[in-house]
Amino acid sequence: MKSIWNGTLSFGLVNIPIKMYSASESRRIDLDMLDSKDHARIRYQRVNETSGKEVEWKDIVKGFKIDDKYVVLEEEDFELANAKKSKVVEIEAFVNEVDVADMLFKKPYFLEPQKEGGKAYNLLRDALKKTEKLGLATFVMRQKENLCLIGVYKNALVLHVIRFADEVRNPSELKISTSKVTKKEVEMAESLIEQYTEPFDLGKYKDQYNEQLMKVIKAKSKGKKAKVKKFEPENTAAKDLMAQLKASLEKRKKAS
Repeated sequence: MKSIWNGTLSFGLVNIPIKMYSASESRRIDLDMLDSKDHARIRYQRVNETSGKEVEWKDIVKGFKIDDKYVVLEEEDFELANAKKSKVVEIEAFVNEVDVADMLFKKPYFLEPQKEGGKAYNLLRDALKKTEKLGLATFVMRQKENLCLIGVYKNALVLHVIRFADEVRNPSELKISTSKVTKKEVEMAESLIEQYTEPFDLGKYKDQYNEQLMKVIKAKSKGKKAKVKKFEPENTAAKDLMAQLKASLEKRKKAS
């Protein structure tokens, strides 16, 4: 793995030199965009809108438009915005794991101790494990401030980038039904959930869509057409809810 950010993780007056690595990777099949007429690959160019000529990466700068002029920013300008946060992930508070909504999580990163940071790294890791807390911190990476939580995953510290409050939409705009459910229906649903409850095993679940898409691609490369079963989900009507719950319980009992 290649580190994407080097700096310091701090809590209180304890500073831990760290390296950050992406903890996840995309499993999408890499598809190219082609011209439908001759299947030539489509390429994108960085073009100067005045001259129409392509611009090399080394000649590109970033700017912010004020009125009709751009203020061009250099690398040092980004550091001046907050030099400390560009180098330090500073834990400002600790929170209970159960208090953080799942929808706040965006992307995980592994943290690795650098030279001489091993003992302090282990100290924070073990303390977080024992207290079942998460460290709440902010830092800057790629000219963007990130809110994050520091936790533990398989004996390593992991930094979870999470969403700021203003990045989460209000669900009050959704059209939620006001239909009432009966006590019996809730009890039946609880039984069904209990029947399907099992220890979490991440390795049990594979990306089947990618596998099946590759089969389609390989079949098509040989001039064949893969057979696809058509599927249309049938929505459960309110009047059929109890019957479907009972049928689901029976099906689960037989399967187990």
